[in-house]
Amino acid sequence: MDRTSWIAIIISVIGLFAWQWYVSEYMAPLPAPVAQAPATPPSATPVPEPLVAATPGPAVMTALKETLKGEGAEFVFNNDTGGIEQVVLGMHMGENKENVSLNRSRTLPIGAIGFEPGKALGGFSMSTDPAKGAAVFSVTREGGLEITKRFLLPPPGEKNKSYTVTLDISFRNTGTTHNQVPDFFVAAGGAAPIHIYDMPMYTRFDWGHANSMSNIDVNWFSASSVPLIGIQIHGERELYQESEPEIRWAAVASQYFCTIVTPQGGAGAKSVWAKRFEAPKLNGSEVFGVQGGLIQAGPSLAPGATETRSFQIYAGPKELSRLRQLGPTQEQVMSFGIFGFVSEFLLWAMNSLHSLIGNYAWSIIVLTLLIKTALWPIQNKATNEMRKMALLSPKMTEMREKFKDDPQKMNQEVMKLYKEYGVNPFSGCLPLLVQIPIFFGFYSMLGTAIELRNSSFFWVTDLSQPDTIGYILGLPINILPIVMAGTMVWQMVITPKTGDAMQQRIFYFMPIIFLVFCYNYASGLALYWTTQNLFSIVQLYMTRNKPLPTLEKKSIVAKRAAVEAKKNKKNRHSP
Repeated sequence: MDRTSWIAIIISVIGLFAWQWYVSEYMAPLPAPVAQAPATPPSATPVPEPLVAATPGPAVMTALKETLKGEGAEFVFNNDTGGIEQVVLGMHMGENKENVSLNRSRTLPIGAIGFEPGKALGGFSMSTDPAKGAAVFSVTREGGLEITKRFLLPPPGEKNKSYTVTLDISFRNTGTTHNQVPDFFVAAGGAAPIHIYDMPMYTRFDWGHANSMSNIDVNWFSASSVPLIGIQIHGERELYQESEPEIRWAAVASQYFCTIVTPQGGAGAKSVWAKRFEAPKLNGSEVFGVQGGLIQAGPSLAPGATETRSFQIYAGPKELSRLRQLGPTQEQVMSFGIFGFVSEFLLWAMNSLHSLIGNYAWSIIVLTLLIKTALWPIQNKATNEMRKMALLSPKMTEMREKFKDDPQKMNQEVMKLYKEYGVNPFSGCLPLLVQIPIFFGFYSMLGTAIELRNSSFFWVTDLSQPDTIGYILGLPINILPIVMAGTMVWQMVITPKTGDAMQQRIFYFMPIIFLVFCYNYASGLALYWTTQNLFSIVQLYMTRNKPLPTLEKKSIVAKRAAVEAKKNKKNRHSP
């Protein structure tokens, strides 16, 4: 291998490790907040509707909180901005065995409204009715505009709607002149990493329009420049705002949870917006969250007229079956990517196996074995072709030596050699090409599958997180990715050698690439890849004990086949 090739390989490896260092240093995840029981004052006496309007003017209000308990979550309401300050999920555990709390200590409550992105209206009065699961807020603004917001939890027993809340916003003109309400936003709240190992690149603002979804991650707001050169592409961006026809929903999302606001009754939104906010720091590194919402056109109200807009709010896990019940395209919050159909099939298969086995790790292992068994014929054919390539290797070496000063002629003669002996040089790549969509399907699925959170397997306490057992010089020791890389090397050692020496050396860098790529990812991914490596190793040992294939020119094989065909024909016609 020449010096240029070595330099390219060394730069690639350095780049991989530099990226790993950058992720751990500047994209440090946020430790989960401790979900504490909110300070709840004695329940306010329910106020019959319609509510008494709040006195106009910038009155200073005492912050009050009320908690309504749903089927699987608790919703904490704030009186001033009239929204959901946080959602405590009873079925999901975060750090320190505390319940996961969405939108905790964020800058904007879920369901808050306002006329300027990021600035919520205040001054609402609040009343709650725990028996009905209702929270009602009201305020009267200048010009006699009365705004009433009513949040309604689903009735008890509807577990399929555990994390869903209905929001009705009524605008009433109590004045004597026409009132044109400005365009207003409804906030989806904010999202930030909630687990110490959650990757910030999953902190996103998503929104659906027609049959498509658009999104940005929290890094969209950061300044960007050309690497190494330092030429700035753009500075920090404060506001993301986009418009599309038929905007159906807007969402803020972390790695495994999301909050989605969806207009009801056919009244879509005209645009969406998002902003970044600073979350609590970890080890001195800045960590950011994203907040956002959708914007609707304000109603035009004659004196005494009222118009009500309805919204559905979902604040809970990224669970595919639940998201599909919310409305068209909302399952795209899973963000499975280009191989989404593969991810969805793998998720369905994993959950189906889990219903039989009862353990997600073993479900991943069994699913991997089933996939590898289905691909066995392809792998066998590829291995046989690689063994033919190995037999042809001396002739190829001779050809390369003979035409080493004429690369074009050498390539022509090598391809001619392949053709003469009926060897396909790309057949060994077929199993890898088939496995690429499966690998990335697993990668996307395991990165957002809520089912894996807190699922254990031997020393692995959470399959959705790295299987860290300790630290050396501040670096995590993750066992499964190391075992995965080791099994890749083992597999390469026993695989029939094809290609020239440089190609073989480059191939040996694959374990390093996969090790860096998967090291701090969900341990379920490393478990899948390790299992499939071990299966391939067993398959290779079984295959290499078979007799070596014969290496003959196609012309000889064709002549032998013609003689055999002629002989068989003669035997059929003989009396």
